[in-house]
Parts: sequence; structure tokens; C-alpha cells
Amino acid sequence: MKKKTTWQEKLTGSKDLPRVETIDEKKSKRWGSGTFVIPAPLEVDAIMRKVPKGKLITINEIRQILAKKHHATIGCPITTGIFSWIAAHAADEAEQEGKKNITPYWRTLKTGGLLNEKYPGGLQNLKTRLEAEGHTIIPKGRSKHFMVKDFEKSLVDIK
Repeated sequence: MKKKTTWQEKLTGSKDLPRVETIDEKKSKRWGSGTFVIPAPLEVDAIMRKVPKGKLITINEIRQILAKKHHATIGCPITTGIFSWIAAHAADEAEQEGKKNITPYWRTLKTGGLLNEKYPGGLQNLKTRLEAEGHTIIPKGRSKHFMVKDFEKSLVDIK
């Protein structure tokens, strides 16, 4: 029986990435024209690691950083989101092993300052960690989603 791949192994398994591709006709309806970068998981993790305590970043900002780095029009929204999720789970796995220097995944938000309920520990874990760093978490409208109040004021500027 094959051994289950750990999150940390998934994070370091970059295959043939990063890779820049042309936006095809099908994708152009949503993404426009030009090129997009499919980043390596460790690139996404490296950006997430740069966010200091009290600061935040969104997936869209990570995508912009990656696009600029690779001279592409955009960063792939699908893989960037998946790789942030892998980075979060790899960090949680490392933390459970007793490691202290982990990726602060709770500082990476979805578009509009939303908490990512798919990150380890779900909304309650993220809420606890963000509030401990001085952020206020509020419900988003009438939905079951939560966001960081005035998140724009805490966005980090990573080059």
C-alpha cells in the first residue's frame, strides 16, 4: 500500500512549475488576454511567510506579486488558491510536529477580506489567531462568512 503524501511533501513537490502559459480563448472570457503564471507551491508559501504579525495579504495580491515576478499578465487564480491551501495545511502539520517557525496562513485572506474556512481549524481557528494579532472579525452580510474589519488598513506591501 502506498504511503499517504504529507502536506509538507505536497508543498515541496513543484513538478514542472512555475510555468507561464498563454491565456487561451476559453480562459480569455474570464481572464482577458495575455499570459498567466502557474506558480510553484513554494513560491506561494514564500510570499505568505513574508506577512508580519498584525499585517494581512489577499490571494489576489499574491497573484499580482507572482504575475509581476514572472512577467505574466495574471497569476492563475485556481492554482494560487490551491497552493495557499496546501501551504496552510503544511504549516498546520509542521505545527503539530512541534515546529515553531511556520507559515502564518491565517494572515492570508480571500478576496474582500474574507476568512478562508478551508484553512486548518476552520473559521474559529482563524478568528482566534487574527484577534490575537489585533484584528476585529465581523460577519459578512447575512451569510455564514466572516471577514476582517477594515482589512485594507492592514494589507502588507510585498515587492
